[in-house]
Amino acid sequence: MNAIEELKIKYPGANASQIGDSPELANELADLIVKGIKTASCGSFASYQQEETAPRIGSYNIILDGQGVPVCVIRLVSMRLIRFCDVTGEFARKEGEGDLSLEYWRKEHQRFFTEEGSFSEDMELIAEEFEVVEVL
Repeated sequence: MNAIEELKIKYPGANASQIGDSPELANELADLIVKGIKTASCGSFASYQQEETAPRIGSYNIILDGQGVPVCVIRLVSMRLIRFCDVTGEFARKEGEGDLSLEYWRKEHQRFFTEEGSFSEDMELIAEEFEVVEVL
């Protein structure tokens, strides 16, 4: 049994995933989560609707680095629907990326959602907040 399978036994219903759109970014974001700097994330509402098993408050996620190795387990503590244009500086800071500013957040997320093919200023996002429950 591999490490991910063992963690799924310890945390029933947990999903295992990388965050980010490249192995390098997955490594960086996983490190920010482990350090407690990144405590939030978001995705387009449209992409959430297409997921087979969408996250729920209280669910666990095994965070993988860019090589697919588990680095920590998080628990989702908050979810809300928000438009891209209504994201606040407080939420941008909780995402923990770059210089923690709303301007950086907007620039990088516009790039990400544009590459995903779904960007608009009024697009709906699922904003998630989480806590680290185990560092591996």
